[in-house]
Amino acid sequence: MSNSNAGKNPLVEMRDIHLSFGGIKAVDGVSIDLYPGEVVGVLGHNGAGKSTLIKILAGAYTPDSGEIIVDGRAAKIENARDARDNKIETIYQNLALADNLDAAQNLFLGREIVSKTGFLDDVAMEHKAREVLHRLNPNFKKFNAPVAALSGGQRQSVAIARALLFEARILIMDEPCAALGVQETRMVGELIDQLKKDGLGILLISHDLHDVFDLSDRLHVMKNGQLVGTVRTEDVNHDDVLGMIILGKMPDHLIHLAGPGATNVPAPA
Repeated sequence: MSNSNAGKNPLVEMRDIHLSFGGIKAVDGVSIDLYPGEVVGVLGHNGAGKSTLIKILAGAYTPDSGEIIVDGRAAKIENARDARDNKIETIYQNLALADNLDAAQNLFLGREIVSKTGFLDDVAMEHKAREVLHRLNPNFKKFNAPVAALSGGQRQSVAIARALLFEARILIMDEPCAALGVQETRMVGELIDQLKKDGLGILLISHDLHDVFDLSDRLHVMKNGQLVGTVRTEDVNHDDVLGMIILGKMPDHLIHLAGPGATNVPAPA
């Protein structure tokens, strides 16, 4: 998936982020960015630091040092509410949906619309839910069914719609295709394509290289808490990326490549 960032400003930048736990450097001087209308995969083995880095952006951890820039302004993100205030939403692998509630109830869970008389405005919530879900997935029909009865792809639609309802511009997606069949994985891919067209930026965490190559425009690869490098997906193959993940080095044909979309960051010793 080719995507040019020429002339665009990043939606978010994480600059020189450091975080240690008990003397162990979980994230060691990492800088990444994300532009409107692109998907960036964040890759690395367990313990590479990718999940910790993303949790800093989501507000779960506060870095020891470094800077987060959102829309060109320094952002203070110390909890999930701060992240939401900066239009950052996280869609976790388990989707965090209430299985016994329907789509509208899930979309507004904890943020319900209340009428002037003080009662829940179910009509307004369902109308807004239908509007958002139809924009995202025109084939979505099961508005009144509990989400436990929905397919994996439909459940992803509800989770993404909940983020869009509150005007998220940056989505963190954790293993969005895990445990999905071929058809449902295709549906999630179509949802992500629609989000890109709407100008959202997506940080994708996945262990499945096939999903990553199918969905991502660029890749940030980490090892031992450091950034090995950032590459355009179209410039590398699976073996190149596995080499970055396992060996902690840039592919030979990209080592001297300069400019946006590819960086040569020294691998950890």
